[in-house]
Amino acid sequence: MHVESARSSLDGGRAGLSVRLLGRLTIMRDGAAVQLPASRKLCALFAYLALAPHAVSRSRLCELLWDVPNDPRGELRWCLSKLRGVLEDPAKIETSGDTVALDLGGSFVDAIDIASAAAKGVETLDLERLQALSELFVGDFLEGLEIDRSPHFMSWVTAQRRRFSSCHAAILEHLVNNLPVGSRSVSAHIERWLALAPFDGRAHVALLENLAQRGQVGACEEHLAAAAQLFQSEDLDFAPVRDAWRAIKDRPSVATPCARSVVSLAPPIALAEPDAAVPRRASLAVMPFFEEAGVGPRGGLADGLTHDIITRLAKLRDFFVIARGSVFALAEKDIAPEDAGRRLNVDYVATGAVRSLPGRIIVSIELVEVRTARIVWTETFERRPDDIFAVLDEIGNAIVSSISNEIETRERNRAMLKAPNSLNAWEAYHRGLWHMYRFTRTENEQARHFFDIALKLDPTFARAYAGLSFTHWQNAFQRWGDREQESALAFEAAGQSLLVDDHNPAAHWAMGRALWLRGEQDGSLIELERAVDLSPNFALGHYALSFVHSQSGDPKSAIGSSDHSRHLSPFDPLLFGMLGSRAMALARLGQFDEAAEWALKAAARPNAHAIILAIAAHCLALAGRQDEARNFAAALRKTLPNYRADDFINTFRFEPDAEALFRQGARRIGLG
Repeated sequence: MHVESARSSLDGGRAGLSVRLLGRLTIMRDGAAVQLPASRKLCALFAYLALAPHAVSRSRLCELLWDVPNDPRGELRWCLSKLRGVLEDPAKIETSGDTVALDLGGSFVDAIDIASAAAKGVETLDLERLQALSELFVGDFLEGLEIDRSPHFMSWVTAQRRRFSSCHAAILEHLVNNLPVGSRSVSAHIERWLALAPFDGRAHVALLENLAQRGQVGACEEHLAAAAQLFQSEDLDFAPVRDAWRAIKDRPSVATPCARSVVSLAPPIALAEPDAAVPRRASLAVMPFFEEAGVGPRGGLADGLTHDIITRLAKLRDFFVIARGSVFALAEKDIAPEDAGRRLNVDYVATGAVRSLPGRIIVSIELVEVRTARIVWTETFERRPDDIFAVLDEIGNAIVSSISNEIETRERNRAMLKAPNSLNAWEAYHRGLWHMYRFTRTENEQARHFFDIALKLDPTFARAYAGLSFTHWQNAFQRWGDREQESALAFEAAGQSLLVDDHNPAAHWAMGRALWLRGEQDGSLIELERAVDLSPNFALGHYALSFVHSQSGDPKSAIGSSDHSRHLSPFDPLLFGMLGSRAMALARLGQFDEAAEWALKAAARPNAHAIILAIAAHCLALAGRQDEARNFAAALRKTLPNYRADDFINTFRFEPDAEALFRQGARRIGLG
């Protein structure tokens, strides 16, 4: 019934051009099928251009579909001319210079409709939309379209098939969890979900729930036995599913159709068995990257980059990262990344590809949220391989920082949507981060409140102690409270963070900042160096080093650390501080014009606070830009009417020469 419904909506119910890429390639015009040429490569070219987000170079299309000796450009021209005839509108194929694009604006393309919905978030869709999307899955992506001697194209097709299979599973899961109890279609949706993801523990629990609601306990037991053998054949942990079944059986309403509650799987289903006592954290699997042009045994650049990224992410200790052995074991069985994510029961999966070409290396990566099939982040890095190890190190830095930032942002936003009294420790921590990065006194107090909640729920949460230390540090630094008392509280919370996890870079970062507040610069630098030694990708550690050195240490080191922190985290909420530290270091070096420009960049950040405005005022004054400096001083005094040079100097810990320098700037604009 679903197939016929989908066909009617695509084939007969739409005016204009409609394209089906799921199932066999079909093009409809005003409800009538368009006769396609017999050429498989023409069909492949159309499908590739239909999904391409931007114009594609002719050389890329030739590389994708044709062998070099066979005049690929000539064959491409022939295919494009035939496509113009099929579409009956030459304007739909846009050729500009060396690029080709397909304009399907106003047309319906099933795969684009699904991808667009997934990008917005499957979890945001209503039941009617979910049902409509589910009915579009009438077969595999480009079913039956296989092209010999076109490995790049077939690799793309395989990736798309995996992508849309993952979208389908996510849609079915949300349908099953949101359809009314007793809905006739639930059973069919569960069966399709299990067929797509036979090792997804939630699908098995959903089936057990459904059967139990109908009183079919015997069928539950039969399914449990068969599923246990299936999981055992793949060395997967079946205990969470079995525990969920026990919970279902223990409910008094097992056989009552009118009462339905969803049992969630708390312990992860994973090859590597995590400690069940560890409170919930976001979890990530980095699947082995593959080398697009490579064949044969693993172990090349792609594997090395994958191992490096897993190691660096684990050192951040922000979230649970599946061990290298587990992800490589799944990859060796040719299991798709999205399927692996469901088997491992992780929140996110990262996967990528490495292409080595003459004179350049290209690394593409994608981060996907498993349960919603949403692409959270995707990027392509292209570099000249002058020093291959330096290039891979640079790309690895960018990938690790981006993955960490994207997951943190996603988790922070998710926590903001939940009622405060329903938060677990992980969510309360991220709710605290959201408030912390607003940089106002009221929001800072809210952040402290949520960090306290996180620590009550999980007293072993090192990052939450570090966050709590940060709120007290802000109170002391911004003079929102008694500086001595808040400094002591910042030090105490940092100490708790270290006691909980001495290998967490955030714990040493918090301690380094707390020691700076106490005037212990040497100890501060030791702790901050320890933070970046533990995790070279910890951007806030590099920023804190810049902050300390910009005042009384080595200004050149401050500039280097600032630049590195911004390279690691170019959109960091503390970017204004990274820029401001660089400005103060440049001023100490006598490079006043450059210092003024960097201070202006810091002040332009949307969350820059009053102290950043003060840095801008002083640096502009030293650069001789008095009018601009006075404007910043006036803006500063709207918030702090009695602000003077002493307030600025006492906020920081400048060495005598730097103090004299900034006092000179303050006198020029009436802040002296």
